[in-house]
Amino acid sequence: MIMEALRVVLGASPVPQGSWEREARFVSTAALRGSAEPPAEATDLADPADVAARLAARLHAVPGVRQVNVRPNGFLVIEIATPGEIVDDILAGQPPEAWRSPETGRSPETGRSPETGRPLHGSRCAPAGTGGRGTAAGTTGPWHDFPRTWDNPGFVVRYAYVRAGAVQRWARDLGVPTGTATGTARPALLDGAFDRAVLRVLAELPSRRESRDPGWAAYLERLAEVYHTAVEHASPIPRGDEPPSEVHAARVRMGEAVCRVLGEGLAELGVTPPGKI
Repeated sequence: MIMEALRVVLGASPVPQGSWEREARFVSTAALRGSAEPPAEATDLADPADVAARLAARLHAVPGVRQVNVRPNGFLVIEIATPGEIVDDILAGQPPEAWRSPETGRSPETGRSPETGRPLHGSRCAPAGTGGRGTAAGTTGPWHDFPRTWDNPGFVVRYAYVRAGAVQRWARDLGVPTGTATGTARPALLDGAFDRAVLRVLAELPSRRESRDPGWAAYLERLAEVYHTAVEHASPIPRGDEPPSEVHAARVRMGEAVCRVLGEGLAELGVTPPGKI
């Protein structure tokens, strides 16, 4: 798991940098903090440049790290080869057994996807990690549930959560081979511009979890927006006569990670992730 490996070396999760349209890069201030240095090496007078050089050498040995640059200010810039591996990091975390998506009722409008007309319900996603705090149905948190329009971020986030779960079901119905056991959901296939945009936002999750102010509401809004755009322009399910492919499988798995993260964030904000919309 690439993100966990970076955290172990650096002592804290690095922060993604740039758009990731071409290079998937992180930045770390571990050399300035000294928190990543073993006790035998760490001293109050340690030169940040020396610390950065040692950390860079260790990072070069991490599988999946393509390049490490040490900036004059001691910052480390780390480029990873396969940003799609972030999906595996997120899905490797086991969601709490006590947390499950409740059935909160169908949308009073249609309860169907505006793109396909299919019902949106029964999301099986659960948040990664163990920090969720689901509350009673109907809690709105920082947003209102209505109106259910694209101008309402509360709807956009909730719809992204349910949509990502529904995509998993539709993919199975359409014969998309999912799961890593068969080698079909290969992270390297998540290399398109829209896929990378989603991965760039997902990559913020570890450092946000460690932050005193994770900024969940704004983060979930951004993640929901890039996911909706990805579904519309780089579909995770076959359209028309298009045959199921490995790319579809990788995108479905990425959607599962999105659903996990949205579910976790909603629970942290005191909002019960919806089972239907």
